[in-house]
Amino acid sequence: MSRKSLLTNRAGLTHKVGYALRHPGRITPYVKRSTRDAWLRLKHPGHVAYYRAVMASDAARNPEAAVGSRSHERWLALGEMQFNYLAEHGLAPGHRMLDIGCGNLRAGWRFIAHLDTGNYYGIDISPDILISAKQTLTTYELQDKLPHLTITQDLKLEFLPSAHFDIVHAHSVFSHSPLDVIDECLAHVGRILAPGGFFDFTFDRTEGTEHQVLREDFYYRTETLLQLARKHGLEARFMDDWEKRPHGQSKIRVNNPA
Repeated sequence: MSRKSLLTNRAGLTHKVGYALRHPGRITPYVKRSTRDAWLRLKHPGHVAYYRAVMASDAARNPEAAVGSRSHERWLALGEMQFNYLAEHGLAPGHRMLDIGCGNLRAGWRFIAHLDTGNYYGIDISPDILISAKQTLTTYELQDKLPHLTITQDLKLEFLPSAHFDIVHAHSVFSHSPLDVIDECLAHVGRILAPGGFFDFTFDRTEGTEHQVLREDFYYRTETLLQLARKHGLEARFMDDWEKRPHGQSKIRVNNPA
């Protein structure tokens, strides 16, 4: 990402006007989405309920687009990117993995194929996208791998066993989460990490003013999230090697020193 991009406040009027002038064809879709999101926020004041409604609306049109993929080719490429990165960082078939915000298994189907039977656990707040996940599972004929796909209301992770998961993964989850949701996850993820395990998460990074767009996209400074993790007794570091990947988000890795 360029320095200019990292300093951009996408919620600011100057950026919005400039973007509209450069991309006039996107004005109408933006207005429609803004109107829809305003209505959904009115109906669902809590963030989880609101974003579940957003996912229901998006998944009804196109499940792959609902998880941020403009085409099937991009859906495949983003999933492969996530898988390859963790494979390079030691993901082994015998590892137990928790995929937070597993969506419709864009990367999950690759993890499931790689891991031993029963070692993949995917959770999501959206029942609609989990229905699509089960269709993906069928498409790739991975039923015999017995993955766990579970809906969740929050990120307290209290229904999961302690010291169980070698790898916890959250791709493009915190980029759609207010700080209190991220704090909730970091307050509890250490309990479920196995000794030597780690938690990788991506986020939308800014070096300027932290901001949000339509209560769907949240931009944070790296140090904000590092400090938040350390507040809960976790070790955290920015993953420089992820920056080399063709992806707009950045990545932090969290370890439980205990």
